[in-house]
Amino acid sequence: MRVAIGQFAAAPEWRANLDSCVDYVDEAERGEADLLVLPEGVLARFAEDDAEQIREAAQPLDGPFVTALREHTAGRNVTVVAGVHEPAGHGLVHNTLVVLRDGAIVTTYRKLHLYDAFGTRESARVQAGSGEPAVFDCAGLRVGLMTCYDVRFPELARLLADRGAQLIALPAAWVRGPGKERHWEVMVAARAMENTVYVAACGECGPRNIGASMLADPLGTVRARLGGAPGLLWGSADAAELAAARRQLPVLANRRFAVDPAVLPAPGAASVPFSSSGPAELAGR
Repeated sequence: MRVAIGQFAAAPEWRANLDSCVDYVDEAERGEADLLVLPEGVLARFAEDDAEQIREAAQPLDGPFVTALREHTAGRNVTVVAGVHEPAGHGLVHNTLVVLRDGAIVTTYRKLHLYDAFGTRESARVQAGSGEPAVFDCAGLRVGLMTCYDVRFPELARLLADRGAQLIALPAAWVRGPGKERHWEVMVAARAMENTVYVAACGECGPRNIGASMLADPLGTVRARLGGAPGLLWGSADAAELAAARRQLPVLANRRFAVDPAVLPAPGAASVPFSSSGPAELAGR
């Protein structure tokens, strides 16, 4: 699998961000990428604590942004992963990853772990997803999805590995702060190494976010990385290399504990088990 990771700083207006996404799709297609990972929340840049602005910027998945980006993938080989905000009702939105290929939506994933940390409360404006991990096929590999703050929760990455993920696509908008870049580096590498998977992590850049997109291999080595400027990062993921890494470091075979596939309830909600259905039903709702 040839992987491209495109980081940029979101603009306030969705049409400008659509242009950036389209440019990266075109560049990734010219470079014969199988998978293009774009940042979290690329519909619009907004103040972190401005719930009204986030609601106003949100669009449904059949709205103009996703529709235009979906249509732009028609006839192309590259599969695109991008983050958007979609209306969720009750004045909230979902922080959603959408996977697009050849003019169609392949699957979606609504962010499970909301960024209620470091003085921020994402849950004040975002409704968490239902709890089902999303895994899809791309260029002969199984790809799992996580979003930004999800990377701090190793059980989600392990559940994705349990469902066959060989690469995890991780769009993010990682906020700057003391030690935050180090957290990002360590956890991207750790999620790769402890599950013997590739992690293609795409960070939004700009004045508020660190960028620092990277591709980590199944032994936790960061193969390639961007700094703080917009750009397209290239790398590869190989099934034979992954199999060799799992023979050398058989942590998935050697483990003694399973991850309990039950979602801890949000306040006022009941615990929801993950689906045990087949791959076709693993998409986030």
